[in-house]
Amino acid sequence: MEKPKVRIYTDYKSPYAYVANKRLFELENICGVELEWLPYTLRIPEFMGTVEGRTPHFWRKVRYSYMDARRFANAQGLTMKGPRRIYDAFYSSAGMLFAQRHGLFRPYHDTVFQRFWNHELEIDELSEIAGVIAAIGGSADAFEAYVNGPARAEHDRIIDEAEALGVFGVPSMVFNGELFWGGDRIDLLIERIRNPGSIALALGSRHRT
Repeated sequence: MEKPKVRIYTDYKSPYAYVANKRLFELENICGVELEWLPYTLRIPEFMGTVEGRTPHFWRKVRYSYMDARRFANAQGLTMKGPRRIYDAFYSSAGMLFAQRHGLFRPYHDTVFQRFWNHELEIDELSEIAGVIAAIGGSADAFEAYVNGPARAEHDRIIDEAEALGVFGVPSMVFNGELFWGGDRIDLLIERIRNPGSIALALGSRHRT
């Protein structure tokens, strides 16, 4: 019997994606689902504007967000050191896609998250992501060829498909076409997996037959 599928969109530079990671993997055992992990590379300047244009209100929100994420990290025994700059995570997202194709997803995924949030990896440096691929048994040369070949088109297609589903942030989970955003929505996702018919009650008459 085919397992129900949950699609998960993530970005290695997101603190909330990092702290939700463990619980998301637990869905496989808790709910018996298949997880499909895909990148959703946040384009920070597009929705946060330039650093110069950000208001004091904005920076209060940023400081709170990292404090909040660290609460979740501390509860899991995770180290979370704040990012040193605004990152373009394309190379790390391409690394995810490459690792999946070569049966290396989980070691790649865990390594990139752990090393990035410990200030041990620059996810916007091609050579460093290639180094991770090599360290887990992949080919750095093949990865760089992928980046210089079809990676960008594949990555952008995935982003377009995600946004067509309503995705705007990470972590985002999609089950039966319904979008759940944020680690604090995992319990609601579990309820929906266990009782798929409850979507009509949750979202109103437009979903009722």
